[in-house]
Amino acid sequence: VLYFYPKALTPGCTTQACGLRDIQKELEALNATALGVSADSPEKLKKFTEKYHLNFTLVGDTSENKDMLKAYQAWGRKKFMGKEYDGIFRITYIVNPTGNIAHTIETVKTKSHHDDVLAWLKENA
Repeated sequence: VLYFYPKALTPGCTTQACGLRDIQKELEALNATALGVSADSPEKLKKFTEKYHLNFTLVGDTSENKDMLKAYQAWGRKKFMGKEYDGIFRITYIVNPTGNIAHTIETVKTKSHHDDVLAWLKENA
C-alpha cells in the first residue's frame, strides 16, 4: 500500500497514518504493508513515526525536482482558498507482489482510508 500524503504531523495526515498503523496486523495477514511518502525531511518523518508509534516506513522525496512524487503522479498544481501552488496529491496505489499497480485510490478520505484499503485487499488479494 503505497500512499502519498501532503505533510507529516498535520491533522488529516495523522488520522490517515494512524488508521493504517491500527490495521497493520490485518495488512500483514493479507501479505501487505503500508509505505507512506511525502516531501518531508528525514528528521520530520522520524518525529512523526515516534510521536504516533507508526509501525510502517515513511519516506520523503526531498529532491528539488520531486522526481518520485512526479513519477507516481502525486505532485502538481493544487488550488486552496483561491490560491494555486505546487504540492502533493493525496493518492494511494496498491502494488501487487510483482511490483505492478493493481489498484489506485484517487479520492482519499483520511478518516476511512484504512477501511477502503482493507476492503479492496480483502476482495482482491
